[in-house]
Amino acid sequence: MFADQVKIYIRSGKGGDGHVGFRRELFVPAGGPNGGDGGKGGDVIFVVDEGLNTLSDFRHMKKYCAPNGEDGGKNRCHGADGEDLIIKVPEGTVIRDAESGRVIADMSHGNKRVTVLKGGRGGKGNQHYATATMQAPKYAQPGQRAMELVVTLELKVIADVGLVGFPNVGKSTFLSRVTNARPKIANYHFTTLNPNLGVVDLPDGRGFVIADIPGIIEGASDGVGLGFEFLRHIERTKVMIHIVDAASVEGRDPIDDIYKINAELEAYNPEIAKRPQVIAANKIDTLYEGENDDAITLLREEFEPKGIKVFPISAVSGKGVRELLFYVREMLDQIGDEPVVFEPEYVPMNTDVEEPYTVSVEDGVYVVEGPRIEKMLGYTNLESEKGFDFFQKFLKENGILDELEKAGIQEGDTVRMYGLEFDYYK
Repeated sequence: MFADQVKIYIRSGKGGDGHVGFRRELFVPAGGPNGGDGGKGGDVIFVVDEGLNTLSDFRHMKKYCAPNGEDGGKNRCHGADGEDLIIKVPEGTVIRDAESGRVIADMSHGNKRVTVLKGGRGGKGNQHYATATMQAPKYAQPGQRAMELVVTLELKVIADVGLVGFPNVGKSTFLSRVTNARPKIANYHFTTLNPNLGVVDLPDGRGFVIADIPGIIEGASDGVGLGFEFLRHIERTKVMIHIVDAASVEGRDPIDDIYKINAELEAYNPEIAKRPQVIAANKIDTLYEGENDDAITLLREEFEPKGIKVFPISAVSGKGVRELLFYVREMLDQIGDEPVVFEPEYVPMNTDVEEPYTVSVEDGVYVVEGPRIEKMLGYTNLESEKGFDFFQKFLKENGILDELEKAGIQEGDTVRMYGLEFDYYK
């Protein structure tokens, strides 16, 4: 089955933790800190692979995780960085956040490589936290957490022109006539179950790409027939060729068919319904001369006053096809070559910035140390009631009070922070 939409889980690598270590050296407190930094976690990168044309590979593998960075080591050894995870997708793939539906990246028109999730930064070793007042820090920075996300991959083929119309009106025959594409053709509904692409060659290299979308029918917005399953592939198109059965071989009214298809396009995406159209009145080779004139006249009277040109054609014999193609080329020239690109609406960010701290017990006194705590004490006035309440809130929000309770602290026990001592009470 043609796979053009999948949902996958992706996760970048966690940063390696910084190391707490000390070298043995005479007259240096605790030997001097020499803990190395942790390595950076791997990024999750999407890359366009020209050899792919579906998302079928993702149907069997739904989880993609980049390697973590290694922890730092002693003697200032830096942990190894995690390797980046490369995910290959076909050109035209749109990456969306699965929860909100917002666009993260559009892998088309030169956008060949995008880093979607960045790996976590490696934590700093304790060598970075030595100060005049804390010459032997016993803490290091943990690595930054990994980023994780569930994304939806949607393949929207890159085509200039889209073919729309009811099943069995001759879209596949038309595509095989004007391009080198060889779609399956048979006299029954929904012969085309997958989108087909073909390139129209015109003089002076002025060709264009056509996408044949499997037949949309009345009620598609409610899931009838193939529903809207493949209409995403005409979202990049600039012009639509609306093919109808002018001969009414199956007893259908071509004018009514056009209105019904346009109503379904409107239900799917109003912007698509507003795009320029041209009507290809197909199967004129099966009409008698008088019937031919009557059918085409009715279509022209109905739609040409609305700015929609009608071309009588025969996809089988090729009659009228050349004129239609040159007219479509002129429409594309007027619209311009600006590609239809889905702009990013969401950038995943890792806002996790952890500062290290330690909780230890020395001679019955609970000692709390860490660079952020030291900075906090530097600008907080603990003599005032408001300042002390602010400091208490800081300890609670950063999990320090929880760590003290895990260490076994009881009411009335003494807590020391950089020379400041106070009794602990809930």
